[in-house]
Amino acid sequence: MVEQALVDAGWAPGRRAEESVIWAAELRNHLSSLGHPHVVVPAAEQLWEEFGSLTILPRAGGREHVPCQVTVAPLRGLHWARTLRDLGQALGTELTPLGEAGHLGPDAPGVGAGLLAVDEEGRVYCVDHTGDWFAGEDLRSALGALLTGGPLIRLDPPAE
Repeated sequence: MVEQALVDAGWAPGRRAEESVIWAAELRNHLSSLGHPHVVVPAAEQLWEEFGSLTILPRAGGREHVPCQVTVAPLRGLHWARTLRDLGQALGTELTPLGEAGHLGPDAPGVGAGLLAVDEEGRVYCVDHTGDWFAGEDLRSALGALLTGGPLIRLDPPAE
């Protein structure tokens, strides 16, 4: 299911998105209004290179929630440096923007979009208005959950 959705979006083995170099430079050079920088982890650069600029669409109804379309476009997280830094600190890792996941709507694709981020190990997370979520051990497993409306794991704050 995930592989077919990727092919339908324009992915092929050996694909290379040239804009990945530009994204890395732009994120590294951007500071939030309060001076927070982005961290660009190698796992993010690898994913951008292979999957950058793709919009992957769900192919069926949702299992547990509405399926999401996924767009690999890290600059959509340009202004999320502090949020990703704070979440990364809570998780004991560093996070880099990956793109967005959003629900499809007839007039507004991507409504309710959440920011996707990747950590140093290639794990994928989603931050949206409902909370922070673990989406998958890697992009393909995250796509499996997001595209099918499968369960994500809510990241709860540490117990005090």
